[in-house]
Amino acid sequence: MLYLLDANVIITAHNTYYPIDRVPEFWEWLQHVGQSDHVKIPIEILEEIKAGRKGKEDAKDLLYEWIQESTNFTALRLEEEVDITLVQKVVYEGYADDLADDEIEQLGRDPFLIAYAMKKNDRCVVTTEVSKPSKRRHNRRIPDVCQAMGVKCCGPFELNRALGFRTAWRR
Repeated sequence: MLYLLDANVIITAHNTYYPIDRVPEFWEWLQHVGQSDHVKIPIEILEEIKAGRKGKEDAKDLLYEWIQESTNFTALRLEEEVDITLVQKVVYEGYADDLADDEIEQLGRDPFLIAYAMKKNDRCVVTTEVSKPSKRRHNRRIPDVCQAMGVKCCGPFELNRALGFRTAWRR
């Protein structure tokens, strides 16, 4: 199984559960599972993480520094081109076929993430978003769009269990 991470997974991990300077084992493990081709992040999602720094260029940002390190970036980057027809399919069938331009803009990079997962059956989207079936159009959550598109989806703790993360993972 290849797990494709949403930006919120690593942002939340760093900001909440596994700060890079407090739980470096998580980040070493993440690099390792990336190198082992179990976890990847599409370039569009990596760009989304970097874009979150706008206006904060002067502040020290450990997550940004970590993702910029070439070994981490290379280990996690999904080396594929997006299939634009799949992105369109996600937008039209997963969200709505008549979205206005401002609604499409609000989708962010989520349709790209789901489109990459649609390319092969052995892929799973990992997100911190929680299903909320009552949401419609551009407000739909990733788990609900994944379900509509027949894509596997899980949360970060399910990923950690599936791939065996523990702070003593090297033993």
